[in-house]
Amino acid sequence: MTQAQLTDVATLRSRARQNVENGAVTEGYDADRQEIIRLLNESLATELVCVLRYKRHYFMANGLKASVAADEFLEHATQEAEHADKLAERIVQLGGEPEFNPDLLSKNSHAQYVAGNTLKEMVYEDLVAERIAVDSYREIIQYIGDKDPTTRRIFEDILAQEEEHADDMADILQDL
Repeated sequence: MTQAQLTDVATLRSRARQNVENGAVTEGYDADRQEIIRLLNESLATELVCVLRYKRHYFMANGLKASVAADEFLEHATQEAEHADKLAERIVQLGGEPEFNPDLLSKNSHAQYVAGNTLKEMVYEDLVAERIAVDSYREIIQYIGDKDPTTRRIFEDILAQEEEHADDMADILQDL
């Protein structure tokens, strides 16, 4: 295995003064920035669509077993909104613009917005959406590799929570 070479301090200082308008994106950034921003925006759309679906499910949940599911719906909606904020922040750090246009959210989202009529259908659709997020974020993490450790770490943190969400929905679905 090849040992990474560390840059001397004088060179680091000199490089930091070049292209300062690029903010956090330095010469050492190895990823395709536009592609990473595109992936981040698609993921942002996915998270926002999930927030909307979970919010609808929270308000529409009814029946004997609805309170447990409704509590999870609300908790997940809040967490998906936090994911969206982290993704939008990273897009800006990379010099991009987060896409919040409602007309484009469903088009760019990996997950679909399926309302579901019954509690069981709602939980099922949320589980499907979480499984889509798990697979797509895992692939994005593999695609990024070592080229952008900060973005990869954001996706890894979100992935871990999406896996928890899927597990929660699977547990609730089993009880319905």
